[in-house]
Amino acid sequence: MEQFNEKVKTFVNNRWLVFVCSMWVQSCAGVGYLFGSISPVIKSAMGYNQRQIAILGVAKDLGDSIGFIAGSLCEILPIWVILLIGVVQNFVGYGLIGLVIANVLPDLPLWVLCVAIFVGTNGETYYNTGTLVSCVQNFPKHRGPIVGILKGFAGLSGAILIQVYLMINFPNEAALIFMVAVGPSIVVIALMFIVRPVGGHKQVRPSDGSSFLFTYSVCIVLAAYLLGVLVLEDLVGINQTVITLLGVILIILILCPVIIPILLVSASETSPPVEENLLPKPEKQEAGSSEQDSDEVILSEVEDEKPPEIDSLPAPERQKRIAQLQAKLFQAAADGAVRVKRKRGPHRGEDFTLRQALIKADFWLMFMSLLLAAGSGVTVIDNLGQICQSLGYSDTSIFVSMISIFNFLGRVGGGYFSETIIR
Repeated sequence: MEQFNEKVKTFVNNRWLVFVCSMWVQSCAGVGYLFGSISPVIKSAMGYNQRQIAILGVAKDLGDSIGFIAGSLCEILPIWVILLIGVVQNFVGYGLIGLVIANVLPDLPLWVLCVAIFVGTNGETYYNTGTLVSCVQNFPKHRGPIVGILKGFAGLSGAILIQVYLMINFPNEAALIFMVAVGPSIVVIALMFIVRPVGGHKQVRPSDGSSFLFTYSVCIVLAAYLLGVLVLEDLVGINQTVITLLGVILIILILCPVIIPILLVSASETSPPVEENLLPKPEKQEAGSSEQDSDEVILSEVEDEKPPEIDSLPAPERQKRIAQLQAKLFQAAADGAVRVKRKRGPHRGEDFTLRQALIKADFWLMFMSLLLAAGSGVTVIDNLGQICQSLGYSDTSIFVSMISIFNFLGRVGGGYFSETIIR
């Protein structure tokens, strides 16, 4: 019984379980990508014109873009609180819109609906912040794939939510807005205590490469399956039973990655996991502050001088090689052969505070790239419903799903290739 409890504790604290649960959170976190399906419903129910729908789209985009509040709160609050704030915002914002569309509440002014959709969509930023911060801290050596996969699932969430909506067979299209308010909230509440930093840098295993390969395989199969379902639904008239079966298969595919932490825990030994620390912890802390500072500076040089192949070595050999490198650096510094520079703030790839990031050229390069390049895609997503209707298509869900699927593939591929190029 004691061994079983230990296995359960190891499973709950496994970084791969946190990553998989973060994928599930992100699978329902991109509700903003459903605006192409929601906007025609709002337009017909409220009698809005295209200009008013565009204003709603701008409010939605602002809510999806203002994430610095979530990032700032993440510095002082636990991750589960961050996710809970997102749940409240998502439920209140889209729930209010759903009640108005269903005539439960009287028609409200446009500015009230703009505030509601802003608040509801801003909840996504808390989901994104909570999952990304947790997983990046748990996988410090694989940030590219982690960010690419998680953001990819956020983009795919539009297609996933549409298939779930079709599977449940709601009586009217207004129910889609209620599903957007309730569905993600239930999923996030169920997982918010699992998604958190768990000291993942201490859980490095030789099988991590195979685990990422399996995750990428699931991503490709999932995208191909959704494309096949869309083609089948468009070309062949299938009944509700088949749609439900296809939806169940989709959910099974999304759940598949949980196999990774299950296998890792079942195959693990009772010994503690391998640490990814660059150096063993010092046994003694002497009183001399200058000596401590010198040690810290030299230890920070180890990361710069460490050959990349050391990370792939077994744990005992890796620690031995790093200890040898540490000794050489100490000796070189003592002989005056190495000029040790004091560390001034974090280096690229380390954790930055907001103030530290604002003075870095990298931050502003990424900021300007997103500011200038991301607007075209957002414009298409916001106006997709009206574009489809102008071309004579009454059902916009297939086009929303297509954009979500290729959005997903682009983000996952971007994370994979960026990591490959950097390494």
